[in-house]
Amino acid sequence: MTLASPLAALALTVVTGAILFLALGKDPVAGLYYFFVEPVTVGWSLEEVLVKMTPLAMIAAGLAVCYAASVWNIGAEGQFVLGAIFAAFWPVVLPEFQGLAVLPLMLLSGILGGALYALIPALCRVRFGANEILTSLMLVYVADLFLDWLVRGPWRSPKGLNFPETIPFHDWAAMPVIGADRLNIGFLLAIAACLVLGFALSRTFTGFSLRLSGTAPMVARFAGVSRNRTIVLVMLISGGLAGLAGAMEVAGPIGQLRTEISPGYGFTAIIVAFLARLNPAGAILSAFLLSVTFIGGESAQIAIGVSDKITRVFQGILLFYVLTCDVFILHRLRLVRLASRPAAGTAATGEAGAR
Repeated sequence: MTLASPLAALALTVVTGAILFLALGKDPVAGLYYFFVEPVTVGWSLEEVLVKMTPLAMIAAGLAVCYAASVWNIGAEGQFVLGAIFAAFWPVVLPEFQGLAVLPLMLLSGILGGALYALIPALCRVRFGANEILTSLMLVYVADLFLDWLVRGPWRSPKGLNFPETIPFHDWAAMPVIGADRLNIGFLLAIAACLVLGFALSRTFTGFSLRLSGTAPMVARFAGVSRNRTIVLVMLISGGLAGLAGAMEVAGPIGQLRTEISPGYGFTAIIVAFLARLNPAGAILSAFLLSVTFIGGESAQIAIGVSDKITRVFQGILLFYVLTCDVFILHRLRLVRLASRPAAGTAATGEAGAR
C-alpha cells in the first residue's frame, strides 16, 4: 500500500482535474491531454520537461534526507535563490575572470550559499529551540527581497535598457549543453545526486542514523546519535543541494540573474519529496511527473484558455491526496458508537434516590 499510494494519489488527482475542467466549462479530455500527455509526446516539450526536472530533483533529494530525519526545511526556495546569487558573483562582479575554473567556482559557491542560508534556521533550532518551519519559510522572503535589490541596484546591467537583470553570463560561466537546445549537464548532476543520496540514506550507517533520529528519537539518543548534529547535517545537505540547483539554473537555462529565477521550485520540491516516499532515488520519477505539470499547465493555458494558476492547483491537489493516502495507510479508521449519557436532571434524581 505504501508503494501504491503515489499511484492512487495521481489517479485521484486526474479524476479531480477532470471535474475541475468541467466546472470551468472546458473539455476535460482535452484539458487532461494538454496537461499530462502532450508534454511527454512532443520533442521540444519533453526536453523542457527535463530542464524543469533538473532543479526539482536536485532540491527534492536534499529535502527527502531532511524529512526522513524529521527536520522540516520549508525554505528551499530561499536557499535556491542564495545559491544563484553566490554563483552569479563571479560572472557579474568579476567578468574579466574567465577560464575553466569559473564554472566549478560558481557551482561550489552555489552550494556554499545555500548551505550557509540553511544553517541559519538550523542554528536557531539547536540554540534557541525555534521552529525550523517558520524560520526557514520566513527567510525565503528575505532572499527574494535581497535578490530584487541586487538586480535593481548594484548588479543591474548598464546595457539592460533599465530592466531588472544583470549582464548576461560569458561562455565560461555557462553549463555545457547535452540536449538539442537548453538541456545541460546539470540534468546528469541531479540524477547522480538522487542516486548517491538514495544509496547513502538506505545503505550506510550515517543514513541509518538519520532515519533512526527521525523515526525513533529516544532510541537514537540512547544509541549515541546527537539530535543537534543531525539537524545541522541534514539542513546543510538540503541547503547545499538547493543552492547548487540555483547555481545550475542561472548558469544554464537563464544565463543571468533576474528578479524571477524560479517558478516555485523550492516549494514544488516538497511535493516531489513526499511523492517519492522520502526516497532521494525516487525523486527522479516524481520530479519528472511534477515537471510535466509545469509544461502541461503552460500548454493548457495556451490551448484551452485556462488560468496560469492551474499548475499550482494541480500540484496542491496532488500533495493533498498524497498526504491523505498516507493517513489511511498509517492509521486505521474505526466507527465508534459513543455511550449515551443520562440527562442532568435524571442523574440528579437517581443520585438522590440512592441516598
